[in-house]
Amino acid sequence: MTLNKPWLAQYPAGMPKSIDPDRYGSIVELYEECFDRFRMHPMSICMGVTHTYDDIDKASLAVAAWLQAQGLPQGTVVALMMPNVPQYLPTMIGILRAGYVCTPVNPLYTGRELRHQLNDSGAQVIFVVDNFAQALEQVIDETNIKRIVLSKMGDMMGLKGILVNTIIRQVKRLVPKYKLNDPKHEVTKFPDVLKKGRNLPLQKPRMALDQKAFLQYTGGTTGLSKGAILSQRNIVAASMQSEAWTRPITSEINEVYINMVMALPLYHIFAFMLSLLGMRSGYTFILVPNPRDIPGFIKTLSKQPFHIFPAVNTLFKGLLDNPNFKDLNFSSLRISQAGGMAATEQTATRWLETTGCAMIEGWGMTEGVAVGTANVITDRKFNGTIGVPVPSVDVIVIDDEGNRVGVNQAGEMCVKGPNVTLGYLNRDSSDDFTSDGYFRTGDIVSMDEKGYFRLLDRKKDMILVSGFNVFPNEIESVMLDCEGILDCAVIGIPDDHQGEAVKIYVVPEDNNVTKSTIKEFALDNLTGYKCPRHIEFVSELPKSNVGKVLRQKLREKHDADHPQL
Repeated sequence: MTLNKPWLAQYPAGMPKSIDPDRYGSIVELYEECFDRFRMHPMSICMGVTHTYDDIDKASLAVAAWLQAQGLPQGTVVALMMPNVPQYLPTMIGILRAGYVCTPVNPLYTGRELRHQLNDSGAQVIFVVDNFAQALEQVIDETNIKRIVLSKMGDMMGLKGILVNTIIRQVKRLVPKYKLNDPKHEVTKFPDVLKKGRNLPLQKPRMALDQKAFLQYTGGTTGLSKGAILSQRNIVAASMQSEAWTRPITSEINEVYINMVMALPLYHIFAFMLSLLGMRSGYTFILVPNPRDIPGFIKTLSKQPFHIFPAVNTLFKGLLDNPNFKDLNFSSLRISQAGGMAATEQTATRWLETTGCAMIEGWGMTEGVAVGTANVITDRKFNGTIGVPVPSVDVIVIDDEGNRVGVNQAGEMCVKGPNVTLGYLNRDSSDDFTSDGYFRTGDIVSMDEKGYFRLLDRKKDMILVSGFNVFPNEIESVMLDCEGILDCAVIGIPDDHQGEAVKIYVVPEDNNVTKSTIKEFALDNLTGYKCPRHIEFVSELPKSNVGKVLRQKLREKHDADHPQL
């Protein structure tokens, strides 16, 4: 059967219909090509400190050589728990160059969440910035971690780094006290890794595109996050797809260097994909360690021109709400890429009015290296759709029986492509795919006559908080451990700042449990964005005849109790 792909007619002139990741033998071959092509280009700027592609190349080689010297077998999983600092990318690339598998970790994880990812992935080494060492200390003895590499924020910032580390530790007091002195943990300081690694030999491991490269964790409907297995082919494909899609605009930028704002956290799949895109094109990353500090973020943006600005809707809105943002120079801005969560027409309109650059929305998922559909990059108007499939991505829309639906009919979005995972770690993934190999996304969409997709709803009950996946089952399983909670259920409700916020309905055991005790328990056991912002006590939860909580009934109750004006 020949599939009708109306979206191909929407491609700009010269856009390839497909890409061929097999032109590379490995992900390392792709990275080394980037280093060779752009050796003297600035690769990252962080707090005024610049590193070239050559600097990052050499640092990643040192990390790789040091890791190999630890005697770990090829394929060993290495965890990376850092914000957007200069050492993030060389560490990540070094892990891959050594022949190991990288599992990025959210630095904001609580001990419970961190323990699950480290144990599920089987990680034996972790690179962590000391701001987050306390969480690691809580669970280290319950994991397989054999070696810890401790880094400070300013470790690759030279003399400026000494000042940065002093301010973070002594003035802002952002480093909670920790003790990881037990010799069995084999703690090494990051500067020592670089120093020793530069004098150690590196054996190039035998690599193939089918090998695991990343274990990228996503929210889990069973209450535990799942590790999506991303192969080297998945990563290479995503980098080529992203580069091809942006080329119609980037090829017209007549500047020596193209600067990309990197405010999205690099451990998030969206930002990781952007790092691939940027390296293939020789971009300079303007690293923003803490984008929630909006005044500081705006000050960073004022120091150099920026050409590409990817963000989630909440970050675009946060900047627009600051009166100083409009005073920046936007003359270089050519691409404003929205992703991670639904962009709103109101924010898109304000962004265009303020910057003169249209916001282009796309759709991706962890399991596809954040690549899937996107609006045509040359479009200068926000249209409310998630665009069309990018080169080598195929999308079908099916009903509950697995039959393909027609144009403008709603159904589940299923995707196939060289960037799409083959499954999850430590679990049977057969139900996640259709019989003909398409990945079931759980998103409800419709496709119009031109091949543009519109996101209608989510089949699963996932909540999107500022672009992060939050699953009700996980929160419910944690909150049921809170003393005084007899039963509970979680839904997402609209939120002007975060897109959605977490609301929990609680059936109390008695009158002793309060909203403040519930909030305190949540903060101790859940990452901040997963914590319920809204708490409502009820006498019972609506359930089906088999005892399943009917979240849709709770959403209807919330809407009835809070009618929109």
